[in-house]
Amino acid sequence: MRRIIIALGISLLAQSPLAAAELTVDAINAANFTGKLPTEAKISPLAVKVQVLLDRVHFSPGEIDGLFGDNVEKALQAFAEANGLPSGKALTPEIWSKLQAASNDPVMADYVLTDADLKGPFIDKLPVKMEDMRSLKSLGYTSAREALSERFHMSQDLLAELNPKQKFDHAGDKITIVNLPHDKPGKVARVEIDKSRQTVKAFAKDGALLAFYPASVGSEEKPTPSGMLKVTSVHANPTYRYDPKYKFKGVESTKPFTIAGGPNNPVGATWIGLSEASYGIHGTSDPSRVSKTDSHGCVRLTNWDVARLGESVKKGVEVSFIDGKQAAK
Repeated sequence: MRRIIIALGISLLAQSPLAAAELTVDAINAANFTGKLPTEAKISPLAVKVQVLLDRVHFSPGEIDGLFGDNVEKALQAFAEANGLPSGKALTPEIWSKLQAASNDPVMADYVLTDADLKGPFIDKLPVKMEDMRSLKSLGYTSAREALSERFHMSQDLLAELNPKQKFDHAGDKITIVNLPHDKPGKVARVEIDKSRQTVKAFAKDGALLAFYPASVGSEEKPTPSGMLKVTSVHANPTYRYDPKYKFKGVESTKPFTIAGGPNNPVGATWIGLSEASYGIHGTSDPSRVSKTDSHGCVRLTNWDVARLGESVKKGVEVSFIDGKQAAK
């Protein structure tokens, strides 16, 4: 029986994506593409490096989690197209060479925790139901680890894996993070939202693609608008007002109510209002689900992606909704 238990434990360990990966700063910085991608189910140094390099050039892979998932493939395809490279495969030597040439800085960096990182205020637990959120004074982060993960565009699992002995509770401690510049794309003149591909593209006045983001774009029950809209406003730390006419599943209230602002607010940390009532581009409390689950009719990005987009657009910028599948026929 003991042998069976040990064997079972080894089997489960081998199936864990975190346990299976050998993540070190040196391994990630030295990672190189040799023509074969690691398995999608396992965290890999190469995947971390690819995601960081994409994020640096504003072709967002969504949450940096060390996995080669759909959002990474979407970002790689957009990067290839923007640079005039064949994009039939997720990653090619040509794409890899161009991506590496865009940045020479180390992929990983050290960061020293400060009192400000740890003081919060944090909420004990994020309510599941919207009705339960309305009594909170702020929809802040639930922990320093969550706050740090969003600040550095990382999944909480990856941050923990890179810092296995760290509890993220002591100022002065040194942690390992991904090395990202805190900049924004250039001035955006037009935004294109692909409803079928679940993507957002931001273009300059001359037509150059400035930035790309994976997104959750509406649903069958609550579809996004069609055609051309315009940006009407940009709000950081927005409150959220629920109207019973929305008829969201799981919300039983028959009266309107307001939820306080914060990164775990239903519309995240930034709201970009559009010229059709109640529709906008906004953040989310769960970056891991961007482009993988439906939205309530709006366009949902990670908090950091919508913040960067919000800094680059202004009132009057055109926002077009297209269906890439139909356009490709």
